[in-house]
Amino acid sequence: MLNLHQIWFVLIGVLLTGYFILDGFDLGVGILHLFVKGDENRRIVLNSIGPLWDGNEVWLVTFGGALFAAFPNAYALAFSGFYLIFMAVLCALIFRAVSIEFRSKNEHPRWRGFWDFMFSLSSAAAAFLFGTMVGRMLAGIPLNAEMEYTGSLLGHFTPYSCVTGIFAMAACAMHGCIFLYLKTEGDLQKQIHKWMWTTFGLFIVMYMLTTIFTLVELPHAIVNFKRWPWAWGVVFLNVLAIANIPRAIFKGKPGYAFLSSCCTLAALTFLFGVAMYPNLIVSQTDPSFTLNIYNASSSEKTLGIMLIVALLGMPCVLSYTAVVHWIFRGKVQLGKTSY
Repeated sequence: MLNLHQIWFVLIGVLLTGYFILDGFDLGVGILHLFVKGDENRRIVLNSIGPLWDGNEVWLVTFGGALFAAFPNAYALAFSGFYLIFMAVLCALIFRAVSIEFRSKNEHPRWRGFWDFMFSLSSAAAAFLFGTMVGRMLAGIPLNAEMEYTGSLLGHFTPYSCVTGIFAMAACAMHGCIFLYLKTEGDLQKQIHKWMWTTFGLFIVMYMLTTIFTLVELPHAIVNFKRWPWAWGVVFLNVLAIANIPRAIFKGKPGYAFLSSCCTLAALTFLFGVAMYPNLIVSQTDPSFTLNIYNASSSEKTLGIMLIVALLGMPCVLSYTAVVHWIFRGKVQLGKTSY
């Protein structure tokens, strides 16, 4: 049976999965935004995520709150070791929001062109930095006995972490492209249909490169797969989900392609969790300095109380997300209140 520490590890994984799926297509839409030609088409792209992007980011806030409550030592170390990267991510997310809101305040082409550029740049930067942190978490970071990060800012940007950062951008671009195809019509949709093949091709290349790099450079990442052979079943399902994306696109079933893309991101997050378990932050300096779900957690009483809060709050978050996406389903229609 799962103990409280393991339950919270799973719950945090669920929140992280929700964020990557929901804000993943937000970031992907932003990455592709600058390639769209024409002001009206760019407005359609913005309005495809206009009612959704802020609600999707609730999952990130909830993830941060859950990590702080359940594993405060890991939270503190993560925000100190990755402080400048977190600040860069925060700036990127702020610029995304500001770009969406400010773009429609003035019709001058240069004004809108500037905010279009900032929207795409900040979206790409956020996706890249998230991927970089995932790579660093898998590879480990230099820590001392006082649970302090002893490396430098540039130390986070290793060849492996840069590969995982680019992989995250490719995954978001593919995910966002399929979402855009579902939300558009006419000539813009035909243009996006071509992009789906391009973004899927880039995703496959980076998926294979990241997988090979991980197996060669980080053999410890598959240790838990030897302990739990059933986890290889998720790898198989992940491959099936990826393979179904081009099949669904070819058969003209973008809804199935988007569902497969969601399953792909969920499987990747699950595999990341399996590779990390039971560790939260791995130490390159000395394995004894590693923070795991036991030495970085709150007391069991705190975990128990927070579990009750989570069981009451999670249905609210899920309901809110479902209702918003249901209300704004269908094709994008520009109106007087549109961006």
